[in-house]
Amino acid sequence: MSDAIERDVMEYDVIVVGGGPAGLASAIRLKQLKPELNVCLLEKGSQVGAHSLSGAVMEPGPLDELLPEWRQAKLPICVPAGRDEFRLMNARSSYKLPYIPPSLHNVGNFIVSLGGLNAWLAEQAEALGVDVFAGYAAAKVLFDETGAVAGVQIGDMGVEKNGEHGPNFTPGPEVRAGLTILAEGCRGSLTKQLIAHYKLDADSDPQSYALGFKELWQLPAGRNEPGLIQHSFGWPVDSKTYGGSFLYHLDNDRVYVGYVAGLDYADPRFRPFEAFQQFKNHPEVKPLLAGGEIVAAGARSIAAGGWQSLPKMEMPGALLVGDTAGTLNVPKIKGIHQAIRCGALAAEHFAATGAAAGFDARWRASPGGLELKKVRNVKPAFKRGLWVGLLNAGLETVTAGKMPWTLKNTASHAALQRLDEFKSPNRDWEERTLPPRDRLASVFFATTTHDENQPIHLHVRDTTICATRCAQEFDNPCTRFCPAHVYEMVPDEAGGKRLQINAANCVHCKACDIKDPYQIIDWVTPEGGSGPNYQTL
Repeated sequence: MSDAIERDVMEYDVIVVGGGPAGLASAIRLKQLKPELNVCLLEKGSQVGAHSLSGAVMEPGPLDELLPEWRQAKLPICVPAGRDEFRLMNARSSYKLPYIPPSLHNVGNFIVSLGGLNAWLAEQAEALGVDVFAGYAAAKVLFDETGAVAGVQIGDMGVEKNGEHGPNFTPGPEVRAGLTILAEGCRGSLTKQLIAHYKLDADSDPQSYALGFKELWQLPAGRNEPGLIQHSFGWPVDSKTYGGSFLYHLDNDRVYVGYVAGLDYADPRFRPFEAFQQFKNHPEVKPLLAGGEIVAAGARSIAAGGWQSLPKMEMPGALLVGDTAGTLNVPKIKGIHQAIRCGALAAEHFAATGAAAGFDARWRASPGGLELKKVRNVKPAFKRGLWVGLLNAGLETVTAGKMPWTLKNTASHAALQRLDEFKSPNRDWEERTLPPRDRLASVFFATTTHDENQPIHLHVRDTTICATRCAQEFDNPCTRFCPAHVYEMVPDEAGGKRLQINAANCVHCKACDIKDPYQIIDWVTPEGGSGPNYQTL
């Protein structure tokens, strides 16, 4: 259908796909170094920052280098980090550890809203002459006659659910450039295709992922401690399941509440969303939140494989930067500074060489790459259980990451065991009373919006597997790991069950694309401007 459509063509020197910190840093640094370059940035969210979600404690160094004036900016949330706490939790209490790993020392850092920061960065990019287009989803990669990436095609607007052109149909233009910088964030849809097309992961381990939940709460007056940063591990997951929480205390009686669950869990009955809710109802957490109200909520997958899971970050005509490549530092629980570093370095590389070739080696030898190499064994060790992971983390800290080995990562979906292979532990989960009452209520706080009549953007290649093999072997885990109740097994006309996809609920977390045990789910971009609109997350 698209081949027969006449499309407008826009020409640029550089296209940046994604309005997160890596993409914005790339665009800004390019214009700082080469003001004559024509640069555009495409963001699929309704506005820059709408799809941005992170913890988010930020190391300021890379942003200080890029735009030192950020410290005078009026960001919606920017609280200097104060003291740190690190706790081991059980079902009834917690133990405050006397030793806090150096990676979790946060004095000098800032608790920020990533969405608010990105909105400000977009303003700086526009002031430098970058064309920033929000609400335009890059849906297809364009190639030239040599096989190099030549740009992207914007997704069509006004397509009906049945694939027909509606009355408001508008074909997406082609945006062509000599360099395309992919900064789509974790599990980018175009990045996934390009990694497979160019075999960029041939020499790396599979990427390892986690699923992060986050809520912004307004508390009763005087209850929190601005700048306090609290992390915990242990309950509500068992010692073989990776998970941990955060409480970041803000100003104006607000707090960020979050939980991260590793998507390499084995239990087919595990419910990451419920683990988050159980944490909030813990006897030592609930008193902080009781009487408060949720302002905003969201979920996002995290690329947590680190050094050994980095794909090759260059290909003919294009680069991968930031979380789309996997530059997050998991032991630090921080990725913003790494994304800014990576995006800015990509710009410096292209400004100096005029080509993509050589960037991969340059990143790996840079401070950002070496930071990942130093902590490369910390997260993989937790696949062997909590206590092995903690012991290894201590060893890696003492030796400054100079151990002679590199532990392997395995694909997150491959860890899931069949129902008849796995006995689920007693998690001591109890009835809870704090909001939200369920996943649909949480979706409300993500303010996610999709036109109900647009094509479903979650493509399941063979739905018969859902009603047969998956039901028998795993009891349809998509109905549990999705944080937005997108996947539902409902009665069919023959008396069995069929998969129903509630695509309008989707918060674009990509967990389904990652954790599906048969790898038959493909998350593709919906119509531009669709999805969540995170408020100060």
